[in-house]
Amino acid sequence: MAGRFLNAFKPIARFIPEVKAPERRVGFNEKLFWTAIALIIYLVMASDACRLYGIPSTVEERFAPLRIIFASNRGTLMELGIGPIVTAGLILQLLVGSAMIQCDMSKPEDRGLFTTASKVFAIILTGVQASAYIISGMYGTLSGTTAIIVFLQLLAAGFIVLLLDELIQKGWGFGSGISLFIMAGVAQQIFLECFHPSPWVDEYGSSGLFVALIQTIMSGKSVSGLLLRGNYPSIVGFIATIVAFLVIIYMEGVRVELPLAYAGYRGFRSRYPIKLLYVSNLPVIFASALFANIYFFSYLLWSQPWGSSNFWVNLLGSYKLDSTSGQYVPTGGLVYYVTSPGNLSNVMAEPLRAFGYLAILIAFCVIFSLTWLEVGGLGPSTVAKQLVDAGMQIPGYRRSEKAIEQILKRYIPAVTVLGGIIVGLIAGLSDFFGVFGSGIGILLSVGIIYQYYEILVQERAAEMYPAFRRIFGE
Repeated sequence: MAGRFLNAFKPIARFIPEVKAPERRVGFNEKLFWTAIALIIYLVMASDACRLYGIPSTVEERFAPLRIIFASNRGTLMELGIGPIVTAGLILQLLVGSAMIQCDMSKPEDRGLFTTASKVFAIILTGVQASAYIISGMYGTLSGTTAIIVFLQLLAAGFIVLLLDELIQKGWGFGSGISLFIMAGVAQQIFLECFHPSPWVDEYGSSGLFVALIQTIMSGKSVSGLLLRGNYPSIVGFIATIVAFLVIIYMEGVRVELPLAYAGYRGFRSRYPIKLLYVSNLPVIFASALFANIYFFSYLLWSQPWGSSNFWVNLLGSYKLDSTSGQYVPTGGLVYYVTSPGNLSNVMAEPLRAFGYLAILIAFCVIFSLTWLEVGGLGPSTVAKQLVDAGMQIPGYRRSEKAIEQILKRYIPAVTVLGGIIVGLIAGLSDFFGVFGSGIGILLSVGIIYQYYEILVQERAAEMYPAFRRIFGE
């Protein structure tokens, strides 16, 4: 049974709008349709055509490092993006993983209450972050009426994103809304870093690498200046992006396969894959969300009139205005070590910061990987139960949960820790080489694309072999 904390959400559940799970099996084309609809709505809300009503036409960018992680866009209805949803999930996952609240994810009632709690927390955090943006003066000085209008716009947009994510996760679409929106945001960022025809940002041309390359050749300058280009897209960064894609794709394919036999059909054989990246990119999402929130709240505190002179605020984070980018960058405190240096030049100039960031990122990726095993229903005991319920067994062993669980325990915990270390290393090192879309963004997008590939294969297998549906949980 759910603990007291989750039971407190029972009275609230009836008042929270929700997307009902389909009572029938949703076909492939229908899932594709609803996934496309959700993506189109997100892209429209994130476009300049849906700018927040009541704020200045030009809004200063203060949270650029958060944009890819939270799939947000400044000054638009997607100002907060998926930030509140991811943060709410992060808080509850930590509470469940540390056993501070009781929740058995194998029970439908507990899963339902957990979902309700996540939605309530996400709505509350949307209101908190929207208020923080307005009170901090990020949009300038707003009148009382305008401030309320802006707040309601952000709250409504956050609720729409919450429902879109639930629509896809409940089975009407493929994957999850959070993953879909992150992938779309990363794809946009990579495209802009390659082809954005902005005004000249330095002596070599626009911020888009290939536009700058053409401008450099036409002006008769050497393209060697584009090899390393500070905070702007460079040739080294482009090569690193391709290498990162290839490495992550390879890692996604590395797996240990356990032989399985289906008790209902004699002679029918299968394999259960335990991937090297067993919990996929979720640890990076949670670690990034944690770091992003540290950055967000530390900057809001530091930007107050009393913030820069307060010892505790500076211990959390201090900033300075970067003359090149026109943005505030961390110079000290905890936030200094949980934000990436950004490129090779900064890594060489600040090696201690680079090492600290990489070590902290890897540590939290491992922690969140282990936490997600039980919370996400990926632990040996849960997987063993699913296999037995589906009529599967390991050849040479009796058909029992305990026997399968003991075998799974040899692999799953070790693979989980190793996978957490690998995703942390890939994300951190990719950032150091200035990959397009950020190291974390590349890791997330490749992982998401791979997940969608597996989903499509799974859908096809379920149509060809209906017996698989019990294994897939359909």
